[in-house]
Amino acid sequence: MGSSDALYGPELDETGADEKPRHRVFLDGFFIGKHEVTVAQYARFCAETGRTLHEQPTTAGPDHPNPLQSTSKGSDLPVVNVSWFDAQAYCEWAGMRLPTEAEWEKAARGGVDTWYWWGDVAEHSRANYDSEGLSPVGSYPPNQYGLHDTAGNVWEWCADWYAEDYYAASPERNPQGPESGKTKIHRGGSWMNYPYYLRPAIRYCSAPERRSKLMGFRCARSE
Repeated sequence: MGSSDALYGPELDETGADEKPRHRVFLDGFFIGKHEVTVAQYARFCAETGRTLHEQPTTAGPDHPNPLQSTSKGSDLPVVNVSWFDAQAYCEWAGMRLPTEAEWEKAARGGVDTWYWWGDVAEHSRANYDSEGLSPVGSYPPNQYGLHDTAGNVWEWCADWYAEDYYAASPERNPQGPESGKTKIHRGGSWMNYPYYLRPAIRYCSAPERRSKLMGFRCARSE
């Protein structure tokens, strides 16, 4: 996990201090969602639990490679405007959980050590970024593990609390993040971000109660 001069070279070493030191992590087997949770899926959860479905986009952004693909007033778009608590509640309702930060990075990397899962150069054909809106889930090619949209579209909540220096002392096996904190991790970048933020190593965080049009999630579960 993380970034290093040795991996990317000095010309690309603009990574955050919280991404270092680069370190090896061993994880028990887990499953993770192929797609981000959609508006339609989250709406069913809200209907059954009485939870509020906050405002959602109804169409794909104009930069989407096929804007007509989005159907049913945006039901196949990733759900946004969900807090960490909302995401956690959905996962529990579905019999799953949020992925840990380590699980998310493992899955997003696709088994390779490049700047992005497809290589070292950003490509608009691979991910929704620096655009004008969301894309329906699965609109872009999957990574080597078959996962869609781990780069761009929406930031994805992870289970862990955030600490800038966590990598300096994190356990080698199944790290769970700090025991407490003020902010929760989210990963992957969004449709609004520049390529730098799509890197699987980048770490961002927000207050767990925050809701944003840039933030969604996917679920995971242990084997």
